[in-house]
Amino acid sequence: MSVDLTATSTDRDDLASLEAGLDALESQQVRRTSGLARTFSAVWPPVLFFALFLLVWELTYRSGVKPTYALPSPADVALTLKQQLADGTLLHAMYTSLSHGVVGFGMSLVLGTALGLLMGTVRLVRRGIGPFVSGLQSLPSVAWVPASILFFGFSNATIYTVILLGAVPSIANGMLSGIDQVPPLWTRVGQVLGASGLQSVRFVLLPAALPGYVGGLRQGWAFSWRSLMAAELIAHSPEFGVGLGQLLDTGRSNSDMPSVFAGILGIFVVGVAVELLFFAPVERRVLGRRGLGTVRR
Repeated sequence: MSVDLTATSTDRDDLASLEAGLDALESQQVRRTSGLARTFSAVWPPVLFFALFLLVWELTYRSGVKPTYALPSPADVALTLKQQLADGTLLHAMYTSLSHGVVGFGMSLVLGTALGLLMGTVRLVRRGIGPFVSGLQSLPSVAWVPASILFFGFSNATIYTVILLGAVPSIANGMLSGIDQVPPLWTRVGQVLGASGLQSVRFVLLPAALPGYVGGLRQGWAFSWRSLMAAELIAHSPEFGVGLGQLLDTGRSNSDMPSVFAGILGIFVVGVAVELLFFAPVERRVLGRRGLGTVRR
C-alpha cells in the first residue's frame, strides 16, 4: 500500500509540474507589449518602404530617363494632389466611386450569397451552373463594359451590371468553399438535434462556413472595385458623375500625369481603407472566435 501512495504522490507532483510549465508557457505567449511599441512596430516598415519608394522615384526623375510629362517628380504630384484636395475634386471623385461601389457590392452580396447557398445545398444546381460561375470569375470584368453600354446605354445600370458580373461569382464561390469545408458530421448532428431544412442552413451551415464566406466577400469586394474602375474608365456620362476612373481618363486625355497619379492614389486609398476598416476586423473576429487567427505582436 505504501508503494501505491508513493506512486500517487509522485504522479501528483509530476502533474503539478506539468501544469505549472503550461501556465508559464501560456503567460509567456499572451504577454503583451506596450501600445506604443506595437504601433511603432506596425508603422515603421510601411513608412520606410514609402520613403525608399520616393527616393527611387526622385532619382529616376532626375536621371531624365523619361520626359517630365511622362514621369513627373514626387513634388509635382504632391502639388497636384494638394490642389485637388483643396478644391474637392479628388474627394468628390472618391465619394462618387465609393458610393457606386458600396451599392453594387451590396447587390452582389445578396445575389452571390443566395447563389452560393443554392449551389452548396442543391447538388443538381451545382453541377449545372457551377462551371459557369467559375468561368465568370476568371473572365475580366472589363469585357462586360462594351456589352453593358450597348444593352443599357449610359446609365447606372451599366455600372452596376459590370460590378455584379465581377463580384457575384467570387462571393458565390466563397460561400460554396465555406460549405465544402463543413464536416458532414456537423450536419448529421444538427439533424439529430432537430435542425433540418432552413434551420440546418441557418444554425449549422452558415456559422460553420463563415470563414470561407468572409474570404469570398473580401475577394468579391476586390473584384467589384476593379470592375467599377474599368467601367468608369470606359463609360462616361453625366448620370454617373465624375468618379476616380473618369478622373484618370481625363488626366490621360490632357496628358496630365500628376492628375493620373493622384487618381491612382485615390483608388489605392479607398481600397486600403475598406480593407483595414472593414474586412480585416471582421476576419479577425470570425477567425478568433474559432481559434484560427494568429495574433502577432
